[in-house]
Amino acid sequence: MMLAFKGTYAADWQAIAQRVKADADWHCVRCRYPHDPQSGHTLTVHHFDGDRANNARWNLMALCQKCHLSVQGRVNPKDPLLFAPSFWAIPYLVGLYNAGGSVPPPGYDQAEWRRWYTSEVGPWPAWAAQ
Repeated sequence: MMLAFKGTYAADWQAIAQRVKADADWHCVRCRYPHDPQSGHTLTVHHFDGDRANNARWNLMALCQKCHLSVQGRVNPKDPLLFAPSFWAIPYLVGLYNAGGSVPPPGYDQAEWRRWYTSEVGPWPAWAAQ
């Protein structure tokens, strides 16, 4: 089932979105394509849990328009994971689980997920749950 959106954007949403994009070095965190409006890769910010009022950093994903539409249309973070997560999504899932926004899958091990992320993507984000 598709995620239902709720809430309203914060008054300072533009500044928040700029910080999220800067954190991602102006690249999509999913496909790693740089912000390039001419090619259809305009960088946007997706509220992972669907609540536009929830500006917790773990809830904000810098995604190009293509990935934003794909994630928004196919991923409901409240649905349990059936498979290991995509590496790029791990910090966001850890934040979601730590905030009580969804139940972690059986065998969830935050330290192991963090090791997977750092071995496949790079350093653990400074904003992510420690």
